[in-house]
Amino acid sequence: MSTDETSTDETRTDETRTEIRSGTELPARRTDVELVTDDHLTLVGELAEPLGRPARGTLVTLHPLPTAQGFMDSHVLKKAAARLPALADIAVLRFNFRSVTSPRGTSEGVFGDGVSEGFDLRAAVHETVARGLPTPWLLGWSFGTEVVLKHALEHVASGDVAGVVLLSPPLHRTSEAELARWADVDVPVVALVPEHDDFLRPDEAVERFAVAPNVRVVPVAGAKHLWVGERYVRIVLDAVADLVVPGSAPLPTHVDG
Repeated sequence: MSTDETSTDETRTDETRTEIRSGTELPARRTDVELVTDDHLTLVGELAEPLGRPARGTLVTLHPLPTAQGFMDSHVLKKAAARLPALADIAVLRFNFRSVTSPRGTSEGVFGDGVSEGFDLRAAVHETVARGLPTPWLLGWSFGTEVVLKHALEHVASGDVAGVVLLSPPLHRTSEAELARWADVDVPVVALVPEHDDFLRPDEAVERFAVAPNVRVVPVAGAKHLWVGERYVRIVLDAVADLVVPGSAPLPTHVDG
């Protein structure tokens, strides 16, 4: 085959591939779910699973602050559900904390400032166990990290959580004593901290997490609290995918068709 023919074939191959962009939703089996909490509330959510094959990992997402427009469709979490089942065989469970509304619907209850949301986390973890999914990782973003740090240790101790990712942890509602309780956990805990975060930047994060030195603080150059921009979304999803299913990153940036 001549050089010209090879070049033409490569161009045609590139033209048949589509770049994954902000609004891309890849194929998955998507199921509306309802989570029932121990204090008798019904929360709305969605489970996205790989299409036609079993999941190799599971991600439970906990969204940013409801009083600052955080919900299950906050963009990084929505993109995780849109991409990870197809690209990394990861099942993604998203849900609205109590009182929160999204296009999926409204969860019952009232905002609990990170306290009663512990019931919401428990309901989500129990849902993954009931469905026989792989032991989940927790991905908390901002307020979601506070819920994890306050309430997830019981699930770690019971073996129902495989690891934790803390995305933009503000550490506003988490006390020093609560952080110190994480010093003895035997699952990976990784904090992705934006260089230009509005609430907690990498140097301060290292100081705050010193009471739990097993928490790995990963600074992300150029990023901000809300992870705006496809570059930063890809950094987050690559990091998460490689933790949940080792070897699955870097994720493809283009798909066929």
